[in-house]
Amino acid sequence: MVKESTLEKLKILADAAKYDVSCASSGTTRGNPNKTLGTAAGWGICHSFTADGRCISLFKILMTNHCIYDCAYCSNRRSNDLKRVAFSPAELAELTIEFYRRNYIEGLFLSSGVIRNPDYTMEQMISVVKKLREEHRFNGYIHMKSIPGASQKLVNIAGMYVDRLSVNIEIPTEESLKKLAPEKDYLSVWKPMKYIKQGILENTEDRKKFRKTPRFVPAGQSTQMIVGATPETDNQILTLASKLYNIDSMKRVYYSGYIHINQNDDRLPALKQPPLVREHRLYQADWLLRFYNFQVNEIVNDANPELDLEVDPKVSWALRHPEFFPIDVNTAPYEAILRIPGVGVLSAKKIITARRYGRLTSYQLQKIGVVMKRAKYFIVCRELPVSTVNEVSPETIRKQLIDEKIKEKDRFQLSFTFD
Repeated sequence: MVKESTLEKLKILADAAKYDVSCASSGTTRGNPNKTLGTAAGWGICHSFTADGRCISLFKILMTNHCIYDCAYCSNRRSNDLKRVAFSPAELAELTIEFYRRNYIEGLFLSSGVIRNPDYTMEQMISVVKKLREEHRFNGYIHMKSIPGASQKLVNIAGMYVDRLSVNIEIPTEESLKKLAPEKDYLSVWKPMKYIKQGILENTEDRKKFRKTPRFVPAGQSTQMIVGATPETDNQILTLASKLYNIDSMKRVYYSGYIHINQNDDRLPALKQPPLVREHRLYQADWLLRFYNFQVNEIVNDANPELDLEVDPKVSWALRHPEFFPIDVNTAPYEAILRIPGVGVLSAKKIITARRYGRLTSYQLQKIGVVMKRAKYFIVCRELPVSTVNEVSPETIRKQLIDEKIKEKDRFQLSFTFD
């Protein structure tokens, strides 16, 4: 039976944790030996998403909303007048196990406000995951925030108990960080990232020598940037993301549309709603960087520093480079096929395989999974009658794609109304 005081803390601290979107629940596989509780195998992590696309699959909780910092963009900043509560390590570990046994959750995402100092906060969080692993024998997925400024020793200890560690950059440039969070600096963020990378490299070498060596942060690390709170362009944000992906252990960069929660701070823009479309475009651009062999300067650059909010980044690139098209899907190399709007990585691989057995038609492409309403303007195949981007202007194609999107949205709203 969960105590009423615990439920009150849960309500406050779960709500306070919702602004951190770097809660990945994938990237590791671990079985269930010796009758331990839970599993971190890929199929053992269920995913659920809110209406705005945020992942809520894990038990997402702050250990405390007490904080020594006064960051302008944070709901838990020191100067905010709100009820402050904290879980003890034992209390939070027991609550996690109770929720798991009731099938409410499949893993834990643990974060915290900074109390006393970064090292003290890390010690408290490590106590939670240590109790889960050693006392409760919990073998499920654990993602923990590493506190900026924490020592290498504590980061190394945490990494032996959790699946993923994340260190949030929050603000894309140090200049803006100093303005909104004067008590923080970039060095305190980059150091833990470096410690995690070092720990993973050392652990990899140790495991080559001793197979039973416990794994250190097997799902790597992630980070988060707030979008829209500061004047940085999409070019600056994606350039930083690209540099972060050069860190071998960096698995994901998350983008969080700024929510105007602290109303009386003139350092912050008074946005009526979060820039969710911009956030979505950044995720699409991030996908192009990681899986489609795009470079940042192809997606955004000094001449085009912002992503187009009306069309996705791949379409935007294609419309700026009509000379690259049309592409013959029956003869083009894989790298070129990946550049076609409406063609994903899986679809591109299927095209390469399927064309060995005969020339592909538009009908076959659609069956493969190609989004023909976009791809048809950029390809040639056996009988496709549509004019390509070379035969009409990119501006015309852009207008047609936007119009089709509006019509599709109207049809969806109409069907939803009648349902």
